[in-house]
Amino acid sequence: MNCPVCDTENRAGRKFCTNCGASLPLTCTGCGAPCEAHEKFCGECGASLGAGASSHPAQPAPDHRPNHVRPEPRTYTPKHLADKILQSKSALEGERKQVTVLFADIQGSMQLATQLDPEQWHGLLERYFAILTDAVHRFEGTVNQYTGDGIMALFGAPIAHEDHAQRACYAALQARDHLRAFADELRLTQGLNFSFRIGLNSGDVVVGKIGDDLRMDYTAQGATVGIAQRIEQLAAPGHVYLSGATEHLVAGYFQLRAMGKTDLKGLAEALPLFELEATCSARNRLDVSITRGLSRFVGRTAEMQTLEAALTRTQSGHGQVIGIVGEPGLGKSRLCYEFVEHCRLQKIPVFEAHCPAHGKNIPYLPILELFRNYFDIKTDDDAAQARKKIAGTLTLLDPALSESLPVLFEFMGVGDASHPAPRMDAEAKQRQLYELMHRIVRAQDAQGQLSVTLIDDLHWIDAGSDGFVNQLVSAVAGRRSLIVLNFRPEYIAAFAAKAHYQQLPLVPLGDAPLRELIADLIGRDESVTELSTRIIDWTSGNPFYTEELINALIEAGDLIGHPGHYRLMTTLARLVVPTNVRAVLAARIDRLPEAAKRLLQTAAVIGKEFSGPLFEAVTELPASEQAAALERLKAADFIYERALYPIFEYAFKHPLTHEVAYQSQLQSRRAVVHAAVARALEAQAGDKLDEQAALLAHHCEEAGEVLNAARWHRRAAEWAGLNDLRAALHHWQRVRELAHVERENPEATALLALACSQALMFVMRLGGSAAVSEALFEDGCVAAEQIDDLALLATLNAAYGGMLGLNHALVLDHVRYAAEGARIADRAGNPAMRVAARGHLLWGHLHCGQL
Repeated sequence: MNCPVCDTENRAGRKFCTNCGASLPLTCTGCGAPCEAHEKFCGECGASLGAGASSHPAQPAPDHRPNHVRPEPRTYTPKHLADKILQSKSALEGERKQVTVLFADIQGSMQLATQLDPEQWHGLLERYFAILTDAVHRFEGTVNQYTGDGIMALFGAPIAHEDHAQRACYAALQARDHLRAFADELRLTQGLNFSFRIGLNSGDVVVGKIGDDLRMDYTAQGATVGIAQRIEQLAAPGHVYLSGATEHLVAGYFQLRAMGKTDLKGLAEALPLFELEATCSARNRLDVSITRGLSRFVGRTAEMQTLEAALTRTQSGHGQVIGIVGEPGLGKSRLCYEFVEHCRLQKIPVFEAHCPAHGKNIPYLPILELFRNYFDIKTDDDAAQARKKIAGTLTLLDPALSESLPVLFEFMGVGDASHPAPRMDAEAKQRQLYELMHRIVRAQDAQGQLSVTLIDDLHWIDAGSDGFVNQLVSAVAGRRSLIVLNFRPEYIAAFAAKAHYQQLPLVPLGDAPLRELIADLIGRDESVTELSTRIIDWTSGNPFYTEELINALIEAGDLIGHPGHYRLMTTLARLVVPTNVRAVLAARIDRLPEAAKRLLQTAAVIGKEFSGPLFEAVTELPASEQAAALERLKAADFIYERALYPIFEYAFKHPLTHEVAYQSQLQSRRAVVHAAVARALEAQAGDKLDEQAALLAHHCEEAGEVLNAARWHRRAAEWAGLNDLRAALHHWQRVRELAHVERENPEATALLALACSQALMFVMRLGGSAAVSEALFEDGCVAAEQIDDLALLATLNAAYGGMLGLNHALVLDHVRYAAEGARIADRAGNPAMRVAARGHLLWGHLHCGQL
């Protein structure tokens, strides 16, 4: 069970935490009630405690026989995960989520079950499911459902994670290793052949309503879940297979073996499969980039100078702490890497630690890494070798430090049974370790040793490690030690007021360095000139987003060539947010407080820019809560103020953030907000409705109000026709398309006929194709006849004839349609229409030389 003090996982039967020495709560193995160590019977259910209560909380094991009631989700979800889910449940009532789906089952379970007594089979399943759920929950996944002899688990929903695919892979590897050990145990003790298989796939799902009992409804967006299940069924016994979609997200972090492609029913293309074998040494995106080859380091000269100046002050005995802060993708880790390499070239020792995204619930992970780095402990060193290195380093530094060795050995998991740490409570041990850290820094300084410590991604640090960092920051004041930290804006630095602390904000790259980076990645071919500008506009100076967008274009085949020499092979109508960038942004949005997240999503529906009055009209929050939420969004760099007077105006800082916030919402919710925006726009437009007509048409269209959208497109076309012929043609085409949807409505039919006649005239003026003109003419004639509008029929014939007359080979057709228009005008009996039609006919005769 996990220690209530330090959260360390302890083996069954332990009475005290092996990490901090705190007493572990004991529970009845029958009902899970808390018990005291001296008690013989449970005070809740009366069950005999036998040799004592269990130090594993009793979790009702699900019975996986048919027609048996499943346990409530609350009973198998750890409390800290349940609390996280419930805190955000109302925001999860219908959202699109990018997730990784994990399926696991027992191969040949029916055959295995027949070899066992039902009670034995139930016990086997209980152990099997405990292994699976422990692995899933350790990496903050959610067991979505039990599938008889297996589970379906989701990573990335309802708790959003930008590294959901990595977490799923870590969980799969842990489950695989523990289940293999379990299989060996069953084979040796009972002669049973137990085998399992695991499959992973990443993609979109729709998250439905979540209740207080943690019951959730998930439906697949596309074939995400179905593919994961089929991959699991294809997996070899005892192995983990994953799809190409998951491989794309985890490549470089894990050892993967390509299995080739396979055809799956319902998929048009063969699916690439990979086997998940082991982890790699890469800890973050930078490590993966180093392996693949780093892009050019540009635009950070001033920041490097700041770090070098801090190093100079540290060398003179004025210890410094630099906190590099910036949003994801701006290059915090890359800047630190370049500085660390600069230090190493000067033979300055550098000690590093990293805070992985999945490590926030694993106590002391970065601090243990920092200590192992400091004492030069390798992954293949056994406990004795580790103790020797630790003792040797401390003794050379200061022999008096050896008195703290037993406590340090225990903390680092290499305790010496012959010299155990003294018994003391957790707080006393923590104080001793803090004091040891201070003494090490002082001893280093006394020997004139200069050192640099780097802690990466501090925003993901666990609470225990954060305490050590605060002590380390205090310890280096006035010493020859430089600490470099990097973190996102959401991390609150408790040491920010320290005199020797300096915060270094990282801003987006400017236009010139970003162009330099893009040119280095794709070259300067004429075909990519416009693309470079669009990438700069879209990524707003974020180098990570820029590189990933380019990689996505290369993978899609839109860019052909090799690094530094690419050509654009297609016309890009629209850029698509790369999967891993979308995961980063979606996770950031999901970590917002519920009110701020809702407001951000509402703002995304309004547009990339939105005014205060319009925003207030469509939000449901009280003014005070709305103001607080807006301040939170500004502080987190999601939006910024464009104007303060005469009205507030806001804008999204990144187009990518706007798109992800918009696309994460279900279409049904977006439609409701679009409708509300349209009503508010119309009410606030005053005498500027013509100017707002195009925007009103867009919101009505997205709201599903087809006929209303067609009306506003007509108004926009009539207004644009005075100055912008192409815009007018676009709006008339939209009127035509929308009116087609509502053909049974007489008003829609009339709009269709009018749109065709007007569009035909603009096509004639702009020089459109014959095929487009013919389609407009035929469509318009059918609609005009349906509503018996002779005036429009005459206009259509005249306009189409005029269009044909532009082609000298078709001038006779011009006369024929002009004559038909004149006949229709005569039928209508309208003098003005007759005059216009006769004029068209006369022009046709003159054109073909018949007069």
